[in-house]
Amino acid sequence: MQKPSIPKGTRDFSPEEMAKRNYIFDTIKEVYRIYGFSQIETPAMENLSTLMGKYGEEGDKLLFKILNSGDFLKDVNHDDITEGSSVKTANKISEKGLRYDLTVPFARYVVMHRNEITFPFKRFQIQPVWRADRPQRGRYREFFQCDADIVGSDSLLNEIELILIIDEVFSRLGINVSIRINNRKILSGIAEIIGESEKITEFTVAIDKLEKIGLESVNKELAASGFTEESINKLQPILKLSGSTKEKTAQLTEILAESEIGLKGVAEMDYLLDKSKAISLKNEVVLDLTLARGLNYYTGTIIEVKALDAEMGSITGGGRYDNLTGIFGMPGVSGVGISFGADRIYDVLTQLNLFPENLTHSTELMFVNFGEKEENYILPLITSLRGSGIRSELYPDAAKMKKQLTYANNNNIPFVAMVGENEMKNNTISLKNMKTGEQKSVSLQEIKDIIKGH
Repeated sequence: MQKPSIPKGTRDFSPEEMAKRNYIFDTIKEVYRIYGFSQIETPAMENLSTLMGKYGEEGDKLLFKILNSGDFLKDVNHDDITEGSSVKTANKISEKGLRYDLTVPFARYVVMHRNEITFPFKRFQIQPVWRADRPQRGRYREFFQCDADIVGSDSLLNEIELILIIDEVFSRLGINVSIRINNRKILSGIAEIIGESEKITEFTVAIDKLEKIGLESVNKELAASGFTEESINKLQPILKLSGSTKEKTAQLTEILAESEIGLKGVAEMDYLLDKSKAISLKNEVVLDLTLARGLNYYTGTIIEVKALDAEMGSITGGGRYDNLTGIFGMPGVSGVGISFGADRIYDVLTQLNLFPENLTHSTELMFVNFGEKEENYILPLITSLRGSGIRSELYPDAAKMKKQLTYANNNNIPFVAMVGENEMKNNTISLKNMKTGEQKSVSLQEIKDIIKGH
């Protein structure tokens, strides 16, 4: 018989892991709500017509497609298969796919529900997404995204709000981060100044890798993409900009003097940096010109967050997009959003040992089961305890005491209660602290106080 397994790049989560994951989700949700965001959900699967062509060629390849139900081969003829046109065949056997991110489904949602929505619309969404990527450390095929977006407003105050949210979430989690920002308009300006406006996408994809592969390899990649030697030479001083963030934006203003769009990007960047200083954030905000984030739809601010004390890629990212709903026939809706990478944040909290200690057990008090008479006596007590918010359970069988205590131990249950003949007669409960081994006779009210104090 085949051993059970799960698909590569997916995971099971134990109760202990779920407690930790919920700690992250709850922290993010609470901060989103404080900032006035409302929650929505969209289906796990979308029509492929919604998803295809929205993530660039790379993204299209990474979409998980779902076979049509019933006889999915009925529209496929022999030629489709023998010609080897996998795209053509895929279109005939699959109409739906698993969502690749939460932003495109959100754009679809906004267009479909535009008559019920009041703009600006602030929504958050915490759901799993799927990518047929090569699984590796910190990269999974199924993972959760925790998105917040504001659509229907061009104001840069929205970007400031999102930077504040990032700062607040990571402060609450105890992770020191660097909030890196860039602007797509600056990147467009640079491409314009070096005479390669047509190749903005190749340019951003290449410089996005600067930190990973180094300047020389980026230059080689640009040359391979058809950039002239002259344009690559013009680019060098820009990629080597140094000094404080203020000095960098001053140098950029000089370099981009001839580019209207570039200067607009620098002005937006200055606004964000000045405002960030004024509100004294707990984490640093820095300009990072190599930041291009692979997705094709950012048009203004680009945000990426890195943990300072742990080895991990980006743990949050986002940016401004001006025409996302335009792909669904509703132009002119500007939006800006961020997405927290919950799985990577989990790994960082684990690496740095930052999870609170009391997350690991769910039950706080277990009653030992001595038999039916005792069961009848205990059930109303348990109901009262649960009514006071104390997580309690009664062991389901009148098994040997050792077995019941082992169960409590293995599940990290801190207190065990015993009610036998004597206790029933005296209206008391014998309470054992599993950590210290101390045991004493107490009343129901005392149990509530002890556990709540614990």
